Amino acid sequence: MLFSLKKAVGGLLLPLPFLLLLMALGILLLWCSRWQKSGKIVISVSWLVLLLLSLQPVADRLLYPLENRYATWNGAEKVDYIVVLGGGYTFNPNWAPSSNLVSNSLPRVTEGVRQWRRNPDSTMIFTGAAGGQNPRSNAWVAASVAESLGVPPEQIKILDQPKDTEEEALAVKRQVGQHPFLLISSANHLPRAMQFFQAAGLNPIASPANQMAITSPLNWWERAIPSPLWLGHSERAVYETLGQAWQRVKADDLPLTEPGK
Repeated sequence: MLFSLKKAVGGLLLPLPFLLLLMALGILLLWCSRWQKSGKIVISVSWLVLLLLSLQPVADRLLYPLENRYATWNGAEKVDYIVVLGGGYTFNPNWAPSSNLVSNSLPRVTEGVRQWRRNPDSTMIFTGAAGGQNPRSNAWVAASVAESLGVPPEQIKILDQPKDTEEEALAVKRQVGQHPFLLISSANHLPRAMQFFQAAGLNPIASPANQMAITSPLNWWERAIPSPLWLGHSERAVYETLGQAWQRVKADDLPLTEPGK
């Protein structure tokens, strides 16, 4: 119940639904009250914020500090396990395996496979419970994609009970003990994930995937024209900021982590 409530409240606080709710409030003030000026202000401010969050310079400026914490892992250190955290997914048996991984999940799995090819004796661990009434778990779907890309099934472990990152850390601890392992997640999520895993007494090596904030050159129109792509980047920044705030509220004693530690 708490998990569903957390997801519902967090979803409503993301930029698009939150700003649409504000706009709806402004419309109600315009049509159903005498607070005409207040309604105009609420609608105008909501529209302006939505515009700004849909521009690449603003969106990626918000996202970059989260993603810049850890560099892409290309170290020579050998690891026994490669842990790939769950993300968005669905399951349609008629689709290509990779099509069932939504949003952040596919880059996580492909980076995991890349790291496995650099450490072919390691075991890949996939985490994530089934969402809703889905007949397959997030971990199972991700593992099937890795297998389709050449990872032998005997070198794959599936942890399909954890529903969030905190539960993933505890489940992984039972599997890996003190063995060295890579922790793969989206670059913007990895700082929060590292805190959970270190709080569980583990020593993961951060391996970011799915970097999104663009610092390389773009065409001027890509920077100047609002786009749902950039709004999605702003959403990730807000989502992870909310997640870090909840993490601090829930467990003030979580250790702070630094790259390389």
